[in-house]
Amino acid sequence: MTRQRTIPADALLACARHGLPPTRYFLAVNISRQTLSLFARPLLNGLVRRHQWVRTLRCSTSKFGIGEVTNSNRTPRGLHRIAEKIGGGWPAGTAFKSRQVTGFTWNGQPNATITTRILWLEGLEPGFNRGGNVDTHTRYIYIHGTGNETTLGRPDSHGCVHLAAADLVPLYNLLPSGTMVWIAER
Repeated sequence: MTRQRTIPADALLACARHGLPPTRYFLAVNISRQTLSLFARPLLNGLVRRHQWVRTLRCSTSKFGIGEVTNSNRTPRGLHRIAEKIGGGWPAGTAFKSRQVTGFTWNGQPNATITTRILWLEGLEPGFNRGGNVDTHTRYIYIHGTGNETTLGRPDSHGCVHLAAADLVPLYNLLPSGTMVWIAER
């Protein structure tokens, strides 16, 4: 798997353009590679260092392509943050509908579309992925698990970013709300 070793320059420019310093943890989704990279800014001897690559995970984005418009079922690009975290404490494979627990993949819902944990995203770029008919949060765009992990690594969602439960649970436990997420074509 090709690894994104530094936070993309476009992401840092978007942060600067909107006056938002990058958060301690930073996620970068590469749609063309179907990967999600985690970066962290370590604290060493009380000094803040620059972000370092931690790991790259296989993900899936929309099978309908890229786009920001409501009801397009496409994955929105640009700068986002984790607005809400849902599902902590439930076992991996928990199925959700409208952010409520509906059952389990091992008990009648093997192909549930939203499973394990939900990281609900909020767009940070007014007119592009925030507000009006392009609002990522009101489109219910998440990073979440899927009951069919065989689809990871190729486009398969309806706009969200899918991760394997084994990757999602530790990520959910590590990342605070407010963590920035960059979603880009490359």
